[in-house]
Amino acid sequence: MGLFDLFSNDIAMDLGTANTLIYIKNKGIVLNEPSIVAYDKNTKNIIAFGNSAKQMMGREHRDIRVTRPMRDGVIADFEIAEGMIREFIKKASHGLSAAKRIVVAVSTGVTEVEKRAVRDSAEHAGAKEVHLIAEPMAAAIGIDIDVEAPVGCMIVDIGGGTTEIAVIALSGIVNEESIRIAGDEMNNAIVDFFKKKYNMLIGERTAETIKCEVGSAVPLKEEIIINVKGRDQIAGIPKAQEVSSAEIREALQSNIIQIIEAVKRTLEKTPPELSTDILDRGIMLTGGGALLKGLDERIKMETNLPVFVADDPLTAVVRGTGKAIENIQKYSKVFIKKRNF
Repeated sequence: MGLFDLFSNDIAMDLGTANTLIYIKNKGIVLNEPSIVAYDKNTKNIIAFGNSAKQMMGREHRDIRVTRPMRDGVIADFEIAEGMIREFIKKASHGLSAAKRIVVAVSTGVTEVEKRAVRDSAEHAGAKEVHLIAEPMAAAIGIDIDVEAPVGCMIVDIGGGTTEIAVIALSGIVNEESIRIAGDEMNNAIVDFFKKKYNMLIGERTAETIKCEVGSAVPLKEEIIINVKGRDQIAGIPKAQEVSSAEIREALQSNIIQIIEAVKRTLEKTPPELSTDILDRGIMLTGGGALLKGLDERIKMETNLPVFVADDPLTAVVRGTGKAIENIQKYSKVFIKKRNF
């Protein structure tokens, strides 16, 4: 082992639209923070990132911009994303930013240009070797599915920016669907609902809290009433409004239907032998969106297939990416192949 090995880490990263999770070889998950950056508008210097930047969201003054450099599962602001990746790696590695290898989980819908942007960002952040893995493949590995087996499994990974649906067998993705309807769009739907129904403006963070606390895909045994604070659009003054979980469910309907339609489209494209496997083994839900109350039940009703929510669905992708970095030889077949331009 050389000196460089002592001061470097093999890193697995789930670079998500909503959260970034980092796994370090032999240490496990060491970081789970929001993919948010606060920077000085004049100098573009990063002031805060992750949890600290989230605290500033919606409260910043004119010289500070709080942004999410990832949109819809891909890098939207290259410079800021690169700075964010570097800061997260530094924090996760306790200041040792050198990384021999990085494996990054990406959406199945990314273009070649977007893949290159992720690779370049990781390299500029200090990585000597960068591998990409598709999020549903990482999620499957993370929940202990044998992806090498000649047996089909279906993963529905609902993140912040995208919902990734894939049928996996023999270390590869047989067919997939990636739609830009996920947690963020659900938050936007809640914001729009308050604007239209109550002439009230609420922030993104408030919408996220409402979704987590009372959002659902099926009627609840006992509907919940919550008190929401925001700003009156007409009077311009703060106001509070009581809303029920039934109203929030109605606001989320369109997004839920689009996710179910994408699941059905993927099932329609699945070869018959693999369809039989899915009928036996069911559909696995991963990602933060899997925690929406009753979503598994709703997909089950619509597809007549068994549906299961993975244990700790939020970390499934980074756990799988971590397993890939722990055993790079075994999982080299599942990495996204580099295309020559």
